[in-house]
Amino acid sequence: MTTIILIITGVLTALVAGLFYAYSCSVVLGLGKLQDIEYLKAMQSINREILNPVFFLSFMGTAIMLPVCTFLYRAHSPVFILLLLATIIYLVGVFGVTMMGNVPLNDQLDQFNIGEATTDAVKKMRGVFENKWNYLNMIRTLCSTMSIILVICACIWAKTE
Repeated sequence: MTTIILIITGVLTALVAGLFYAYSCSVVLGLGKLQDIEYLKAMQSINREILNPVFFLSFMGTAIMLPVCTFLYRAHSPVFILLLLATIIYLVGVFGVTMMGNVPLNDQLDQFNIGEATTDAVKKMRGVFENKWNYLNMIRTLCSTMSIILVICACIWAKTE
């Protein structure tokens, strides 16, 4: 049963890493080419639509399954250490950065009324939002990638035990 839980944890972690990687190497680049109003409208739409059960299952599921998996492998030193590192990196660098950084930015953008804003206000909002959000997303991308690498290493190590 612990092997199945480890595999599920790996899949969830990979899904989250893939999401942030796809954003970093395609979505962010494409959105960056849009005019200010279109950019803000697109980000508002994306930020609203991502709040769905499929996203929550993978994002929150990883935050739950990594600690559970780490606990289950507590008697297997190398696997435990790999999973513990993956858990810490995910909880701080992905979950924490999202909750403390990206979500407040998304909320701020969601409350911004584009239709009633002046051109200068739109430009200012984009300036406040875009670079910081992209920087935080880069952190999430790197941390989720490190987490999945560590989970893969734990899977390989667990197989040899």
